[in-house]
Amino acid sequence: MISARQVEKRYAGFQALHPLDLDVRAGEVFGFLGLNGAGKTTTLRMLAGVLPVTAGEIRINGLDLQREPVEARRVMGFIPDRPYLYDKLTAREFLQFIGELYGMGGPALQHRIDQVLTEHALQDWGNALIESFSHGMKQRLVLCGALLHHPLLLIVDEPMVGLDPSGARQIKQTFRTFAAQGRTVFLSTHTLAVAAEVCDRIAIIHQGRIATMGTLDEVCAGRPLEEVFLRITGSEA
Repeated sequence: MISARQVEKRYAGFQALHPLDLDVRAGEVFGFLGLNGAGKTTTLRMLAGVLPVTAGEIRINGLDLQREPVEARRVMGFIPDRPYLYDKLTAREFLQFIGELYGMGGPALQHRIDQVLTEHALQDWGNALIESFSHGMKQRLVLCGALLHHPLLLIVDEPMVGLDPSGARQIKQTFRTFAAQGRTVFLSTHTLAVAAEVCDRIAIIHQGRIATMGTLDEVCAGRPLEEVFLRITGSEA
């Protein structure tokens, strides 16, 4: 689903991301872990086509992201770390807007809006202004928007920030269901427990380089994930 080859990002002499190779398969939840400033968000934004690469190649479902950007973006949903919502729209109006951007319309779009609102416990809030939503409701609405067009790939940056346990559990279940359907979640998170619970494979990035990658068993070799993470990132007390 994701194939990245020798992908780099430089900013005026600063190497934010060193040559990176990455393969993420269909049907898995892939966790991307690292400290602040390690290169997580930069990587996610390049994979989503929001940020251009300095060098290298990214393919999404076989599509070259640089040469076929529109086609590649059609098969993905992206939730950034600070998603923007139009507070003066209702939830339905927001999803209508998102759907039309993807060429959806008519009764099929209305049915899909009903479906995603119901799946994320927002069916009673469809006609309410987004400004009245709690943080958790806004997070769920953003997820509805990302899933609206039936993407094959979901790229998510820090989805659990500020969520209560119930909201976090619901989103984790969504990720597992999504992957069980043969689709892919690429998840950046600071929460190691979330990665350990929902991810099939993980990578730990440190100072712009992937330090380790594999299943939890391969990465941890019987040790706690927290211990491995702290050792790799040099954060041990």
